[in-house]
Amino acid sequence: MSLPVSSFIRCVRQNHALEHATMHLLTHSSPSLRLMGRSDWTGFSIYGEVDTQVVLRAALEGLARLKHSEHWLAVHPRCGTNLTVSALLSGGAVYAVTTLPIRSRLVRFTAALVALAAAVVVARPLGLVAQRHLTTSADLEGVRVKMVSREVWGNMVVHRVMVTCDNQAESYVLYPAR
Repeated sequence: MSLPVSSFIRCVRQNHALEHATMHLLTHSSPSLRLMGRSDWTGFSIYGEVDTQVVLRAALEGLARLKHSEHWLAVHPRCGTNLTVSALLSGGAVYAVTTLPIRSRLVRFTAALVALAAAVVVARPLGLVAQRHLTTSADLEGVRVKMVSREVWGNMVVHRVMVTCDNQAESYVLYPAR
């Protein structure tokens, strides 16, 4: 299946938002859970020990809540986007200062530390903004959860949540077991 680049990016952003919503719901019900997620254009994976039915229910609830305007669920404080923004800002700030024509190493070092501190302070809110506007999309119209599978890789449990981003998914909608 060949997707245009814009559709590919839209699906990744939507799946990333649904991954975050699922993670919010999973960790809200069990704060001690240690989970990690990764999204792509066909869905997302949740790494960590959690029951498959719980993942399915969280994904379906997250999807429903995002569709009902709970867009805050699309942004997660421990997202890799925050780390990326922090690394780019910090590295860029230090690089910019160290390339200035300052003769004194002490002054250059101090300026680099100040620039680094400023970058770290700005990075967190900017990372959340980057998530909201660049790496996630809370507009999940036409998105459906197609299936949830569980695999064990050594001692790591991985749940794969397959998502479809089109309107042909009505026959694939999953419902949690009662």
